[in-house]
Amino acid sequence: MTSRTSSPDLAAPFTLGAHTLRNRLVATAHATAAVADGAPTEADTAYWRRLAQGGAAMVITGGTAVAPESTLPQRYLTEAWRPEIKDAVRRRAEAIADGGAVAIAQLVHLGRETLGAGTYYAPVSAAAVRSPREAAAPHGLSTGEVRRIVDAFRVSAANSVQAGFHGIELHAGHGYLLAQFLSAVNNTRSDEYGDPIALLAQVIEAIRTEIGELPLGVRVSVEPGPDSGLGLDDLTDLLPRLHTAAPFMYANITTGVRNTYVPGMATTRPPLLDDVARLRAALDGVPLLISQGFRSAADIGRALASGADLVGMARPFIADPDYARKIVAGDERAIRPCTGCNEGCRTFEPTGSCSVNPELGPPDASTRPAVPLLLTRRGPQGGSTAVIGAGPAGMECAMGLARAGGEVVVYERAGEAGGQARLAGLAAHRSGWQALIDFQRNQLADLGVRIRFGTSPTAAELAGYHQVVYATGAEEAVVDVPGDLLTLTSTDFLRRYADVVAEVPADAPRIAVLDDGFGWWQGISAVECAVAARAREVTLITPGNGFATGISPENRTQLMNRLAGAPLRILPMTTVTATSASGELRLRNVLDGYDTTLPADLLITVGERLPRRRDHTPADGQTVRAIGDCVVPRRITHAVAEGRAAAEETAAPAVRTS
Repeated sequence: MTSRTSSPDLAAPFTLGAHTLRNRLVATAHATAAVADGAPTEADTAYWRRLAQGGAAMVITGGTAVAPESTLPQRYLTEAWRPEIKDAVRRRAEAIADGGAVAIAQLVHLGRETLGAGTYYAPVSAAAVRSPREAAAPHGLSTGEVRRIVDAFRVSAANSVQAGFHGIELHAGHGYLLAQFLSAVNNTRSDEYGDPIALLAQVIEAIRTEIGELPLGVRVSVEPGPDSGLGLDDLTDLLPRLHTAAPFMYANITTGVRNTYVPGMATTRPPLLDDVARLRAALDGVPLLISQGFRSAADIGRALASGADLVGMARPFIADPDYARKIVAGDERAIRPCTGCNEGCRTFEPTGSCSVNPELGPPDASTRPAVPLLLTRRGPQGGSTAVIGAGPAGMECAMGLARAGGEVVVYERAGEAGGQARLAGLAAHRSGWQALIDFQRNQLADLGVRIRFGTSPTAAELAGYHQVVYATGAEEAVVDVPGDLLTLTSTDFLRRYADVVAEVPADAPRIAVLDDGFGWWQGISAVECAVAARAREVTLITPGNGFATGISPENRTQLMNRLAGAPLRILPMTTVTATSASGELRLRNVLDGYDTTLPADLLITVGERLPRRRDHTPADGQTVRAIGDCVVPRRITHAVAEGRAAAEETAAPAVRTS
């Protein structure tokens, strides 16, 4: 039984079977995709070693499949059933153990979920019930086929522990195969596996024959609704039944299904935080790992005080592998924050990365590749540096220079730091960017770097520096739409929409957004801000083929869920040719040229982002570089990486050639 006389501290050790975890922080399952032909590579091993060295108590590796039908054509999931990859898996397990963490291999069968890939095999499930994310229903497994899957889990678990993993976690969440059997919506069988816990119980029993008393955990997710029907009530009924039938060593509870289980910036509080006490009561005596959306020591402390034994997270460790060490030391200010942007970590091009962590590069690269634009080189490196612009690129550069011991001053013409990232963070449901800005600003303050706000340096001032780095960002071009209707750029609207919300009249305006056709966040944020401003009607007009086509599937799914029921219309393959002061837009279909009209009180345009860099004549012996959007407008991942690279180049001594 679990007995508590006080709330455990997040730094307190915890006993799990024969293992003592050094604290209460768990790096939950994720994967790098640094896998070749189903086997982890040296880059994958290096990733896990670095993460474990950062202080996590337990590290759970994900993306580990148990059968061929769960592989993808790119074969970047680890193929655990194959004994010939044990040496590669062993290097992964040893890297985690060498870093001081308990190494757990999470095993999964995707079932009916193909992850959007063109798989070689037919998807399978408990029954021929179609996933909302797939075009066709899966093959319903026969009784014999189910028993072969039980054996696939057994073999994969045996291979994993023989390779050095300390234990196994079964992925019975996020709508994958084991969860499909748990779900009354998806499991309509009439044989022995019609009992929702039967398959999972048999898998646990089979694995126990191979791994003995090593840790064996079960991950499940709260998934209410028509997709799986596994709400909190269902899980608090099923899990105690499962533990009685086939005991497991810990329960890992999270939320969501594919495309919702990695929440974006709109999720600002751990979804299960208020349910910990209820889960603790249902699983009395079973170590409880609560996951999803944890960032701060305060929320972790609340979860532990409510009954959790361990708290898990994945993306914070991707953003900062030293997350555990820093938070245990009480140094939250030093943690490079996960913003919840769901960009680099969800693309796997070619491997997982992180928009805010420039140290996480592709295979065979120690950092993310970045090349600042060298405008002039007229002297040796080093010496004093002026950084012009306090956005993500400029602040990252100044941080690197200050840490290297360089003399650096930052000039920012605005009254606040952050640049375009600060503006993006003003939008509805996009406040995650502010966390990055706050981190960089705090780091500069701690390093003693001064930002001269409201200042654009003169040529005479810049002449006093050995190095100049331009990080002046970009600005949105005005879209020329003839007519007299009130028209704002998306930049101006984001700056003012909070005032619009405060002053909106009872007969709220009709707002139209003319996107640029690329389906990125400028147009999306304009739409969400218009909805937040309680517009009576919102119309997204785009010459492209749809809405939000440029963002990741997770972000798009969650966006559509947020907008459900909003007064929003989408007009694809359409542009605006003119407006009138009487409240009318003239529209034209970009394919057939058909003209029509639309009533509107305000038009918001999304224009091209143009580099903003003033001319500068270098002083004698002065080297000048440009980084981020003022080179070519791109994304924060480029700004941060180029800021780091510019700091390294600028601080390095000159390379002399004969």
